[in-house]
Amino acid sequence: MTGETKMTRATFYERDGSLTGFRVVGHSTDSAADDAGRLVCAAVSSAVYLAANTLTEIVGAPAEISVDEAELSLVLTGSLAEGQPILRGLRLHLQQLQTQYSKQLQVFSEVSESC
Repeated sequence: MTGETKMTRATFYERDGSLTGFRVVGHSTDSAADDAGRLVCAAVSSAVYLAANTLTEIVGAPAEISVDEAELSLVLTGSLAEGQPILRGLRLHLQQLQTQYSKQLQVFSEVSESC
């Protein structure tokens, strides 16, 4: 072990005051004995998959989704309005987790200029 703390990073994309998507990367666990890291990993994974599945399968929002080892990104490709409550709820949930587990989770916002 290198002594470096593992961390999950969540970035939310925003344009013209609306969230357009997110990207979550990384693992929060140092080892199998890292209870806080395992808790954060499980909480983040569950919340992210709930949001992605709700947006695409329940709401029917068109989106580009990429899933890879330790990474999931979702960007809405249609109307942004229908996804706002879910994206804002996910961001709030992860921000609140960050206040309790700042060594395991960081939440960022990335604002882009309108086209």
